[in-house]
Amino acid sequence: MKRLKHNTMLYKGRTLGIGLLWPLLFMVLGCSDFVTVDPPKNIMVSETVFEDPATVEAALANLYYAMREEGMVSGNQGLTTRLAIYSDELDYFGNDLDLLGLYQNAVLPDNGEILAWWSQAYGVIYGANDIIIGVDASTGLDQGEKDRFIGQALFVRGFMHSLLVSLFGDVPYVTTTDYTVNNEVSRMPESEVYGRIIDDLLMAESLLENSEVENGERTFVDRYVVKALLSRMYRHTEEWDRAANLATELISSFGLEDDLEGVFLKASTETIWQLKPGEEPRNTQEANQLIIFTVPGQTYAMSEGLLSAFEDGDGRREAWVESISDAENTLTFHYPYKYRASFSETESLEYSIQFRLAEFYLIRAEARARLGDIPGAQQDLNAIRNRAGLADTMASTESELLGAILRERRAELFAEQGHRWFDLVLMDRVDEVLGALKPNWQTTDMLLPIPESELEANPNLLPQNPGY
Repeated sequence: MKRLKHNTMLYKGRTLGIGLLWPLLFMVLGCSDFVTVDPPKNIMVSETVFEDPATVEAALANLYYAMREEGMVSGNQGLTTRLAIYSDELDYFGNDLDLLGLYQNAVLPDNGEILAWWSQAYGVIYGANDIIIGVDASTGLDQGEKDRFIGQALFVRGFMHSLLVSLFGDVPYVTTTDYTVNNEVSRMPESEVYGRIIDDLLMAESLLENSEVENGERTFVDRYVVKALLSRMYRHTEEWDRAANLATELISSFGLEDDLEGVFLKASTETIWQLKPGEEPRNTQEANQLIIFTVPGQTYAMSEGLLSAFEDGDGRREAWVESISDAENTLTFHYPYKYRASFSETESLEYSIQFRLAEFYLIRAEARARLGDIPGAQQDLNAIRNRAGLADTMASTESELLGAILRERRAELFAEQGHRWFDLVLMDRVDEVLGALKPNWQTTDMLLPIPESELEANPNLLPQNPGY
């Protein structure tokens, strides 16, 4: 999916589309202490919402809320658990038919989880477009405020499209709030979608470069968050120099957390972006879903393959994995213990981390290996291994290093936003690994089906992905 070039696209919309934004905004104002400003009370909402920085902040807060609580970014339907059972990280013990479809590689186009991901993602994209168009047309905001707001919204739009294209392949890239246009959108080739994502992110990077975003807890999108997603996207498009250069900027600006026990605390030095609970104190959704409290009664547990992936002496096995047995000690299950349901009487101690520095050491290691910089790749790989208490890698060729990096990513990034699934696809190992593990595996399962109801509502989305 190599992308040869991209052209930066300026934001030029001028038509306000408030339809979906304000109902969601009222929901946020009622449900989350993330937003404390009251919206306008008069009927001219569409003319005033983007004239006041406070109400634009509230609209942006809605986007963060939606990503945190709903859909595939975080929340109860997040990619962490769903792609973990679709790949080889977690076993599933529940009886939800949609989740069983994912676990057994028997996904159908009417799968409710898939529809929820698609619908919620495009809902968030609609909200981002509303902000981009409305802020650009505003006469009440100064240029610095416009840059800050549009930069964050452009990132959100690019981020949500990046997840959609990774899961579904060819998808629409939606940049308007005009329902007559959105109801008839068609799918774009993957390469074009990635190009538009990168265009949005480059614009966001430029707008946020000199714009201060209050981000002490790393809960808002700033230029570093944009650089992180750009580096990840350049990995997807095999633009290795660019992926490595952006990873280097992040490595120069953040530091690995020395203590493995502190990596997932909200004050971790390696966190680049995290989603804050709307009400405190509160557990992360990841802790709520992954920790096993009783046996029987478990929903997810770590697979034997994942458990065996840890080398002897790997500190991550001790720090980030926990186990529980039944009353008779005849059954033992292991579960991810990165998030520990930690909170005090007054505050949450963990937020849901979306980007952290270890990923970018491993992206740079892969980029360097593919560019022929063997010592540089070894150095980056060893930074992660040594932090886990492991010796330097013995890999010394490009092929050996790529295999070692895939193994290291598995041990470092397990049960985090579907990294394992995306790695198997990007590194061309998905058929080899899942074909041997899942009886129903087919190569076409590398893409999920476009939701059946979406195809019925908009035939321009046809044809369906192969295999469905």
